[in-house]
Formats: sequence, C-alpha cells, structure tokens
Amino acid sequence: MEKASTEEALELPSLPLPLPTIPSNVKLESLKPPKYSIVSRSEVGTSGRKISLLANHFKVSVNAPDAVFYQYTVTVLSEDSRVVESNRIGRKLVDKLYQTYSSELAGKRFAYDGEKSLYTVGPLPQNKFEFTIVLEDSLAKWSPDADGGSAETGKRTKRSFQSKTYKVELSYSAKIPLKSISLALKGVQSDDSTQDALRVLDIILRQQAADRGCLLVRQSFFQDDSRNYVDLGGGVLGLRGFHSSFRPTQGGLSLNMDVSTTMILRPGPVFEFLKQNLNLNDERFWLKARRMLKNMRIKTRHRNMEFKITGLSEKPCCELYFPMKVKNGGCGEVRTVEITVYEYFTKHCGIELTYSADMPCLDVGKPKRPNYLPLELCSLVSLQRYTKALTTNQRATLVERSRQKPRERIQILTDALKNNKFNENPVLSACEISIGRQLTEVEGRILETPRLKVGNHEDCIPRNGRWNYNNKRFLDPKKIERWIAVNFSARCDLSQISRDLISCARNKGIEMERPHTLIEEERHQAAKAGPAARVEAMFDQIIAKLPGPPEFILCVLPVRKNSDIYGMAFAVDFFSYLASQLTFSMLCQGPWKKKCLCDMGIATQCISPGKINDQYLTNVLLKINSK
Repeated sequence: MEKASTEEALELPSLPLPLPTIPSNVKLESLKPPKYSIVSRSEVGTSGRKISLLANHFKVSVNAPDAVFYQYTVTVLSEDSRVVESNRIGRKLVDKLYQTYSSELAGKRFAYDGEKSLYTVGPLPQNKFEFTIVLEDSLAKWSPDADGGSAETGKRTKRSFQSKTYKVELSYSAKIPLKSISLALKGVQSDDSTQDALRVLDIILRQQAADRGCLLVRQSFFQDDSRNYVDLGGGVLGLRGFHSSFRPTQGGLSLNMDVSTTMILRPGPVFEFLKQNLNLNDERFWLKARRMLKNMRIKTRHRNMEFKITGLSEKPCCELYFPMKVKNGGCGEVRTVEITVYEYFTKHCGIELTYSADMPCLDVGKPKRPNYLPLELCSLVSLQRYTKALTTNQRATLVERSRQKPRERIQILTDALKNNKFNENPVLSACEISIGRQLTEVEGRILETPRLKVGNHEDCIPRNGRWNYNNKRFLDPKKIERWIAVNFSARCDLSQISRDLISCARNKGIEMERPHTLIEEERHQAAKAGPAARVEAMFDQIIAKLPGPPEFILCVLPVRKNSDIYGMAFAVDFFSYLASQLTFSMLCQGPWKKKCLCDMGIATQCISPGKINDQYLTNVLLKINSK
C-alpha cells in the first residue's frame, strides 16, 4: 500500500499533444477582430400629445473645430530628486509656474487635472521643459502691544516662515483634436479621441472652479458660501454645489449642469464639533475622537497656519511636558527646562486657556517629532469632506432639504451659468467655444393613461391621475395561509388591524386566513435595546411560538418615518440620486428587512397606521399580494 502510493505520487504528468503541422503551401494571415458599430435608431415614437420640455443642457458652439489640444505630462520632484505624489501641492506649483514662467510658455493658458496631465490649445515652444519653483509658507506672528498686552490683543505681522524648492518637468505626451467631437456628432465612426476631447473640456471647467477655491468632487464643484449650507446635525453640513460635464447629443454638443450636494465638516472650534458628533458621557469619548480627528485640517487661533491632525496626546495639556531652551538671565547662557504645554501657552505666549487644561492636545507633528496644540486654539477649516455614514435623521434631513421645484431649479442653474462666466475662460476662448445661456428645449409626448386589468374581466380607468379600487377585485388574488402580525410598541390594537385586513382582503378576492399568532414587543426591550437587538428579540419570540417559519409577517412600526428598525426608503428620482451623491446602501438599510429577507427569506410588509380605512388597507394588500 505504501509503495503503491509512493509510485502514484511520483507519477509524471502526461505530455501535451503536439501542435498540428502546417503545410508549406499555406499562407498565414493575422486575424483582425471584427469592428462593431452602434445600431442607429430607425425612427422615433409618435403616439401621445406633444408638449415642449426644458432640459438642463446648454447649447455649446464650437467655432474653431480644427483646434488641437496638446497634452503634457507633469512630473514634480523635491530637492532630493524624489517624485512628489501629493495632489494638494500640484495645483499650487502649477499656478506658481505660470506666474513665474509665463513668457517661456509663450503666454499660453492651460488646464491642469490636479495630477499628472496638463493641456494647452496648440503646442508649447518646446516638447520638454524643466522649471524650478520655490513655494513659501507664511505664518502670522503675534507681537504684544507696547503696553505689555497679551498676544491676542497685539498686532499681527506676516513674515516668510519656510520655503521649499521643487523641480517641475513638462514633457509632451499626445495630441487630442477637437474635431473628433464634431465627427462623432455627425455619426462618423470615432475612436477614443472623442472621449479624450470631452474629458479635456471637463478638466478646463474643473481648473476654473479650482482657481476660485472650490471643493472639487469628480465633476462637481462646491463653493464655500454659508448660503449653500444645510445643517444636518452632529457637526455635519450638506453643501450645495453644481455638477457640469460636456455631452454629445442629437442636437449637438451641450453642457449638462445639475445641482449637487456633498457632506462637509462644520468649520469652527474642534471641541464644538466633537460635542455635536460624539457623546460626552461615553467612556471611550477620546478614543473615538482620536480616530475621527485623524487627517482633518485645522487652523490655529494664535498663528494663522494650517496643520493636519496626526493624533491626540496620551496625557492632558497640563501634564504634557516638553523640553524648552531658555536664556539664563543676562549672562547669555542657554539651559533646557521641562515645561508643560499649558504653561507654555499661558505664561510664555500670554494666551488665556479656559477649558483645555485637562483635555488632550492635538498632535500636528510627525511620529518622531510631535507638535502639540491645545484643543481650544484649533478650529476646523472649511471645505473638508465628511465621508462617514450618516445617521437616519441626517439622511432624512439631507433628502428633504435637497428637494427643489422645477422652476426653482431652472433659476438656480441659469444663475450658476451666469455667475461662473464660462465664456470668459481663456482656454475655452482659445478654442472659440461659447456656451448658450438658455436651457435646451426638447419635444416630449404625454402618453395615453394605461388601463389597469382587475378581477371579473373589468378595466380600471384612472381619473385625475388616480385609480379608484372601490368595489374592485384583484386580477390574480393569492391565498395567504401561514402568517403572523408583530408590533414594535406601536400604540394600536393589533387584533383589530388583523381583522380589518382580513375583511378587506376577502372583499378583494384574496383568501386570507386568520393569523397564526399576534406578538407584542416587551416594553422594557423597546426602552433599552438597540434596533438590531429588538429585531433579534422579536424573532426569538416568533421561533418559540411557531412550529415553522411563516409565509408572511405583518410588522407594525411605532413611527411612520425614519424608523431605525426598518431603515430608510426614500423616493428619490435618478438625477437627484446622482446629484446628492447618495449611495443605495445609504438609502435602504435596516435590521428588520435584513433579517426577514436576507437571513430568513420571509416576505414582510411594514406599516405605521395613523388613520386606517378601506383605501389604506387596499394599498397595503396590493403590496402583500404582489409579494
């Protein structure tokens, strides 16, 4: 047995089959992949009543279709010739490059994508450039008054603080003809250059928004204006902005604009943000604060400087010592003393600290060289994105405040186009591209209202946009046998609701049996436990009282909107969904749906009844019957 297994282990794999021999009189040819083209639309629909509609597109005119974009690769090197990958420094360097060396670039304006590509209309004088750029940071130095006043009441003077030297290399990469867009609009087969040209046009608008100090999120830009804030609570703001992109359409090239919303941190004192976002009574308050504040940008009150938070100190401000060199009287000797951060700012800087003595300090230094700042001297800077998950109430507020009526949205978009002054952009002007100021008018059709098929071979004809189901039966009624009803502490008569539902179902043709059982949530469970724990406790009762899983569960919730047990389910149209940058997981989630549908595979219908009548129960039964 052992010998046989050894032989099997040493058995060599079979050799592959030999390739077939090719006759000498056969000529080999490379096989080209077939070319596919988009099938053109044969015709458009004609049924319905024609109406005029306005689309959020602005017509774009290209008067110099033969213009060519030249792409150049941007490489940033530090003083020690290492490649710099930081995107934040890139735009500063390119802006300084144009200010310093515009004559060497023949005065050409360009668009920079913030990373490694730069675009000009027409070529630069050379295919490769090397520039030396010096960036200077400045700090605001507080000087006490002549009468010995504190640093907060003194004068502020700026001086050069630190300078860094970079080498910026520009090297020619590719040509992107603008003509490819016009060819694509004419239906001529085009290659990737069409998309490249459209991408360059979008980058031009991004560059203009960056020059105005806007926050850029892909093709959306957000200006720091308090009028665009939406307070979501918890130190989080919704910031309204705009999305813009060039699109080829049947009517020609157009600029698509829409409203957009993103989440940012509320600018202001750091401790105020922590109080609004976290629970002060939580034992893990500072541990959560350390994780939350990491990589946020702050500005100090005593010096007009920005820092990035790297962590929190382990000890409070009044117990955090560091070595400081001081002069020993008039003899000029320098000695090192240990002093706390609190003493340094209060005694040596003359800054009064009211509440941060017993709190940790913000660390804005490096791992081997920390730099500690008292919490109350630091404020969060504006336009910092908040990327964590929103709470249920924050999501509800965001969706509610993001709604706009059509006329309001039209006015906002036309005003935005006017205020952004795209037609004055020097790069677009070099291409002789102009953008119209009126929304595009398109033709629409109001289709005939569909007729619903109901029971007894009847049609249900809508009137004034509504269907009336009174005295109507369902077309395909189902039979509901094993079902239960549960109540999550809602103030209602669960037994009466089930009887009314059964009576209405039988009138609509549904054979609905009496529920197997009615389960009420225990009061102490609702008061103390979280949503997930309440759902698990309810299912423990269901498993204990039922011999097997039910076909259907009717769930009564205590609140109609924003229930933590159910989750969220908003009616958001597709464009608002994109504009507000909400993900599907943000819109629909909850422990009850997850437990029933994903874990147990049980159909469920949640209700939160206020006034129960035949119309309400009919709408509920329509959902139940389809499930």
